[in-house]
Amino acid sequence: MDMPPLALALLDALEEPALLVAGARTRAANRAAREVLGGGVIGQDIRFAIRHPRALDAILERREGRFEVIGIGGVDRSVEVALTRLDDTLLLVRLNDSSARRAAEKAQVDFVANASHELRTPLAAVLGYSETLADEAPLPEDIRRRFGTQIHAQANRMMEIIRDLMSLSRIAADRFSAPGGRVDVAGIAGEAVRDAAPLAEGRGCVIETAFADGPAVVFGDATQLRQLLDNLLGNAIRYGCRGEGGRILISLAREGERLKLLVRDWGEGVEARHLPRLTERFYRVAAARSRDGGGTGLGLAIVAQIVERHRGLLQIRSRIGEGTEVEVELPGA
Repeated sequence: MDMPPLALALLDALEEPALLVAGARTRAANRAAREVLGGGVIGQDIRFAIRHPRALDAILERREGRFEVIGIGGVDRSVEVALTRLDDTLLLVRLNDSSARRAAEKAQVDFVANASHELRTPLAAVLGYSETLADEAPLPEDIRRRFGTQIHAQANRMMEIIRDLMSLSRIAADRFSAPGGRVDVAGIAGEAVRDAAPLAEGRGCVIETAFADGPAVVFGDATQLRQLLDNLLGNAIRYGCRGEGGRILISLAREGERLKLLVRDWGEGVEARHLPRLTERFYRVAAARSRDGGGTGLGLAIVAQIVERHRGLLQIRSRIGEGTEVEVELPGA
């Protein structure tokens, strides 16, 4: 059966993979379908192209409808199959890749589970200490004070997590609107360094700066860029200071029309296998070290969202025993 040119043109206009099947034979396939199932799919028995039992049964029985299967075009690929009868012989088969939607749903479920876990740990401590304090039995003053201190510390930790979650939500809501204010990055970087100095001194290291001469102005959101700098410096201090004599470098340099911000430490470094996941929410290289350092597990996720909103580039490089450097490249104003 020859297919009318108009039918073939309409088939090719569909973005998702689509085939026209008559009986058990593929009569036509658009460009997207040929990329997924192979260029020789046209004229073949449909059973050579689609081997999923549920999908095959529905196609061969010419059942209209939609359903989702895993394994067409890839072992773990999730595909929504849509079947439409066009006439007595032709069946339109559309294969809509739903892997991205499934991944987004899984990420959302994981995010809620991780957030619940991170909040549950300090909340359990608050409940335990407060229950003891509320008991009618008298407590020595030093124990009462220690319990009160722990309740305050754990409540602060919960507040930090909630604050970071709210920041992520606000940044995500604005991600499609590029910021238009003019921001002097050198100015806010200097403020961030001054504010981080006490934490660095407490860890036994110093923060060095290397700002190139000339303007360091970008189109941006000053509040978010300050948050980006605070998070990068905080991470470098917590995980990159090896004690007395340690140092952290923050540098600014222009390359053409773009501004490069670099935060470098000479700490323990991170294994290469962890690098692609460092910007995931609540991802931790070492859970105990992260909690001891006071991090929420959201700092680099916030940094990545801010860089994305500013139409910039983020790179993280690290080697075990040599330290870590985070480079942010922003379009200049």
